[in-house]
Amino acid sequence: MERTGPPTRFSGLLAAFSAALLVAGGLAASAPAAAAADADLARNGGFEAGLDGWSCTGGSGAAVGTPVHGGTSALKATPAGSDNAQCSQTVTVKPDSTYTLSAWVQGSYVYLGASGTGTTDVSTWTPSATGWQQLTTTFRTGAATTSVTIYTHGWYGTPAYYADDLSLTGPGGDPVALPATPTGLKAGATTSSSVALTWTGSTGATGYNVYRGGTKVLSVTGTSATVSGLAASTAYSFQVAATNSAGESAKTAAVTATTAAGGGGGGAGLPAHALVGYLHSSFANGSGYTRMADVPDSWDVIDLAFGEPTSVTSGDIRFSLCPVTECPNVESAAEFKAAIRAKQAAGKKVLISIGGQNGQVQLTTTAARDTFVSSVSRIIDEYGLDGLDIDFEGHSLSLNTGDTDFRNPTTPVVVNLISAVKTLKAKYGDTFVLTMAPETFFVQLGYQYYGSGPWGGQDPRAGTYLPVIHALRDDLTLLHVQDYNSGSIMGLDNQYHSMGGADFHIAMTDMLLTGFPVAGDTTKVFPALRPDQVSIGLPASTQAGNGYTSPAEVTKALNCLTKKTDCGSYATHGTWPGLRGLMTWSINWDRFNNGEFSKNFDAYFGG
Repeated sequence: MERTGPPTRFSGLLAAFSAALLVAGGLAASAPAAAAADADLARNGGFEAGLDGWSCTGGSGAAVGTPVHGGTSALKATPAGSDNAQCSQTVTVKPDSTYTLSAWVQGSYVYLGASGTGTTDVSTWTPSATGWQQLTTTFRTGAATTSVTIYTHGWYGTPAYYADDLSLTGPGGDPVALPATPTGLKAGATTSSSVALTWTGSTGATGYNVYRGGTKVLSVTGTSATVSGLAASTAYSFQVAATNSAGESAKTAAVTATTAAGGGGGGAGLPAHALVGYLHSSFANGSGYTRMADVPDSWDVIDLAFGEPTSVTSGDIRFSLCPVTECPNVESAAEFKAAIRAKQAAGKKVLISIGGQNGQVQLTTTAARDTFVSSVSRIIDEYGLDGLDIDFEGHSLSLNTGDTDFRNPTTPVVVNLISAVKTLKAKYGDTFVLTMAPETFFVQLGYQYYGSGPWGGQDPRAGTYLPVIHALRDDLTLLHVQDYNSGSIMGLDNQYHSMGGADFHIAMTDMLLTGFPVAGDTTKVFPALRPDQVSIGLPASTQAGNGYTSPAEVTKALNCLTKKTDCGSYATHGTWPGLRGLMTWSINWDRFNNGEFSKNFDAYFGG
């Protein structure tokens, strides 16, 4: 959120070619012909059965009818962001044997390779195949190798590539048997939104699928998993099946578990549908100053903008009312506090919002963390507030190189923020209201990019709210991402969406309520939030920020997400009548705009 005009939109992240292209190997070379007795071991190498037998990263692959090299289908795979659109399958082979891998490909920078050979993994590639071109390579398996993974992929930032008639010829390996059904499935610790599961592994299994109510929700390699994104005080049933290259075992008998009652991460006394707004309390801008007593009753959560640090790394947060010289109509501190109590008596929640466009906060040390806790506590206690809103923008959060797993962050500014908020939540208890207002750059962009990336060079701030949200999801009351002042963002349909219309809000919200792999890594999935934890953030008027959305388009977005109507071209992954509501920057700008935003919300939800 900004004090004056909107900040500059962020630019796209780095996705350029590098010398790494050379690592994969040289151009295609000829290889000895396979012996007559050799079999083609690749399953569905012509893609006539769609993607049967193949796994493509990030949902990047599809079977298409044109162009094809042979038959009626071919593979089309599209790189996106940090995903190179790798499609692979695991094949059973014999130890100490020679194999020939080949495929016909079309496109720029298309790769063919094999890994897990037990000797030297191989790959070959072409920089430009405007028509069908055959790639071929050979390898020999190690003395104990019984399976290899064959694959094809493109390169980052390039268009889609095509592959067809892929074959792996050589002596067939011994058939792989389906793994046995796992045993001993147990439900362990529960929270208001998650259940921990454990089981005993199966001989021959390479992974496990976890099912909730008969629907697969997780794939893991170990013998434990935590299923998140659940509703509080709700019973769920779970099953697990073992997997390997031969397929999936039968599922275990179902076990049931009931999530805990919701605490601070639940509604925290909010109505089923709530309107959140920021109140310019410490400064003035073109919208004018609004006294607390004059805030309309439409607003269920009032965020005081802003508490700011004495210096970027001090952790010492201060808040004061706008000076009279800047805001001639500002009330006294006593009047302000009395008005807060009146709002709370009417069922409203009043929070201190930390950060904003100008308030950069970097908790680089544990001392800064502790100062943050004590200074924020003083503000909450002095004004009798209900909780905290985290509005860290700019360079407040970034990830150190090598910090690549949002589930286990190691960067001090992230770890210390999580610890500080948990301390505040423990101090004030279940009634403590915790909200966050990140920009899309820090959340949904994480579908493509996370931190500086596996090879460095990306903006280290990309997706950096994800570890904070994930670690605090059981304490989180509301996440209202700023769907404004944003560049185009890729949705779960792998298409880019631009702000200003219903489509953008539908796609961005669907990501939060469905969950998504971070940086395209399907082993690192950011779990869905509950619908009561999610609101849509919008500017209240054209003056408030880039990405203003008309009331008609806001209504379409709400209809799609809560009723599955007016959805346009984007297909959501669910329907969420429990979506909490809307957030806006700001209450002041809405008053300046004759209450257009709040009136539309009241009309829609019957407020």
